[in-house]
Amino acid sequence: MQIFVGLGNPGGKYAKTRHNIGFMAVDRIAEDHGFSPWRARFQGEVAEGRLGTEKVLLLKPQTFMNLSGQSVGEAMRFFKLEPGDVTVFHDELDLAPGKCRVKTGGGHAGHNGLRSIHQHIGEAYHRIRLGIGHPGRKEAVAGYVLHEFAKAEEGWLDDLMRGISDGAKALASGDKPGFQNAVALRVAPPRSSQGTGQKGAGQKTAGKPGSNTPTAKDGDAAKPQAAPEAATEDSRSPLQKLADKFR
Repeated sequence: MQIFVGLGNPGGKYAKTRHNIGFMAVDRIAEDHGFSPWRARFQGEVAEGRLGTEKVLLLKPQTFMNLSGQSVGEAMRFFKLEPGDVTVFHDELDLAPGKCRVKTGGGHAGHNGLRSIHQHIGEAYHRIRLGIGHPGRKEAVAGYVLHEFAKAEEGWLDDLMRGISDGAKALASGDKPGFQNAVALRVAPPRSSQGTGQKGAGQKTAGKPGSNTPTAKDGDAAKPQAAPEAATEDSRSPLQKLADKFR
């Protein structure tokens, strides 16, 4: 069994804020993969289901961000799991908006939710770092993360959520590259490319409409063009040329 934790703050006031992108991620997984309805448990809200062959508990701590570890620790101990069975989805200031990175272990980089989880279960859990960008000034961070996503950000945010849902089964099976690839295909799908040797759009090709190159009409290729006639030498004498003018 595994626990997928989404970090955020409870209540409608914070529902659409950048700090709640972890909640948004597990909500999308629950919706797309037929998990049970959310119910109160472990100082949070939980939904149960399967991702592929793996049984997964989705958890949204309701303790507010800086006490998230209480909820995560309680759930982990109840199911007798290890930190390696826990994956946490959280907002990441140090990644550009829409970027997603997988990390295991390491520091909490000042994130209050991760700091609390470190205190309760240690650092050896997995994290899904969801980029929200940085406001540029340290003193602006608190207001920035608690502010709702702008209308202009809805496109990449929806793509990111779709990608996380697409890759959820791979993540549960331990296929981190497969998960990252699923996200990338949504956030930055490959552009369609033409085959090698083909002309790019706008390039002129002989025989095509709009080309500056003359083209042969049907059947002309089999007809050799007549060679220009060679100039002939005038062998008449000057007197003959003069006499010819008066004829």
